Formats: sequence, C-alpha cells, structure tokens
Amino acid sequence: MTSTSSTTGPAAAPRAGVTQVSVLLYSDDITTRDAVRAAAGRRPARDVEIVRWHECATGPAVSEALDAGGFDVVVLDGEAVPAGGLGLCRELKNEIYNCPPILVLTGRPQDGWLAGWSHADGAVSHPLDPIQIADAIAELARAARPAVTPSA
Repeated sequence: MTSTSSTTGPAAAPRAGVTQVSVLLYSDDITTRDAVRAAAGRRPARDVEIVRWHECATGPAVSEALDAGGFDVVVLDGEAVPAGGLGLCRELKNEIYNCPPILVLTGRPQDGWLAGWSHADGAVSHPLDPIQIADAIAELARAARPAVTPSA
C-alpha cells in the first residue's frame, strides 16, 4: 500500500474552477495500478486535478483506508484476487454511509451488468483505454462530495 502526492508546499492551493480530488486505487496487480495512474495523469480533465493517489493491494487495506476517510473517488479492479473489486464495491456501497463514488474495472465489456449489480458509479472494461479512464474519473470527481475525514 502506497500513497503518492503531487502537491508540494504552498503551490498546492486550490485554483478557482478546479476540483481537487484524492483517489484510492485498488488492484492486486501493480501493472494495473500503474496503468490507471498513467491513464488518469495529474489532470484527467481541465477542471479536475488529482492531488493524491493512495494505492492498496488487498481488500482489507481498502476497508481500512476508507474507514480513515479523505477520499473523493475510489477505483477498484474487478479482476483482483482473492478479493475482486466488484464484490468489494457492493460491500462498500452497502456498508459505508455516503460512500465515495466508485469506478470498477471489469474484465470485458460484457461484464457491465456486474458493475450494475455491484452498485458501482462507473465502469471501464479491459483492455484499459486511457481516455475512458480519465473521462470516468473526471466525471465521478465532479459529482463527488468533498472528502470528509471522520473525527476521532
């Protein structure tokens, strides 16, 4: 599990008209995580900026990170093993009040019905298309509520 940030110092102040988001990314495959990060980039759209990526390689790490709060968008790999992102998505949507929007990565276009079953807010199928990934993350970021960190 790693966390990366593209902001440094006072230059990280929000810009007018730009939605700054923190993204949680889950896949057991590091090449999938790298492909998603590269596809989305720092600015998936003109009005959306990703200020932080938090990567998880296991289902329990995702639950722990979401319990801590602070994420605007979640990306889950439906092909991850042993905990697939589709089942994990359904679990998170059923258990977390005001769950952040979730994008699932499905194995093929015909698996769109599984994304619906999982209550995902968006889906992109393999092979991953960088334009579809960036557009989906930007759309979910625009619709997301600001991330809230639970008080201790």
